[in-house]
Amino acid sequence: MSSRADPDLVSAATWTKRCYFAGRALMDATLRPYDLGSTQWFILCHLANNGPSVQRDLGRALELERATLSGIISTLVRKDLVEQTSSGEDQRQRLLTLTTAGEVLWRELPDLSFIHETAFGGTDAADLATTIRVLQSATERLQTLLRKD
Repeated sequence: MSSRADPDLVSAATWTKRCYFAGRALMDATLRPYDLGSTQWFILCHLANNGPSVQRDLGRALELERATLSGIISTLVRKDLVEQTSSGEDQRQRLLTLTTAGEVLWRELPDLSFIHETAFGGTDAADLATTIRVLQSATERLQTLLRKD
C-alpha cells in the first residue's frame, strides 16, 4: 500500500485505530458519571491491583510520558483518590498509593470487561490469538524502528 493511500481504505491499521477509539469512547462514557477518564482509570486499576508504585515505574508500565502522567496524578491527588509521597532513600521519587477514598471508588466502579466481551465475544479463540500475536509483533517492530531514530 502506498504511503499516500486514502486513509479510509480498509487496512489493519485503520481498523485497529477505529476499534481502539470505539472502545475508549465506550470506556469514557461509562466512567463519566464517576468523574473519571480512561487514563485515570488505568492508573487506579494499576494501583488497586499492584499496590503502591513509584511514579516513574507507573509511567513506564502504562507507557505514559512524564508530563502527561504528572498532570493526571495531580488531578487524582486533588480528587483525593491517590496519595503522592516521597519514596524511600531517593526523595525525588514519588510513591503513589490509593487513598481510602480511591479504594472506595475503585470498588464502586463498574466492571469494564463488558467492553472486551462486546468487541470480541463470539470471536473464534484461534482468530483472536492470531490477532493478538500479529498486533504484538507489529507493535514491537514499530517500537524497534522508533528506538533506532
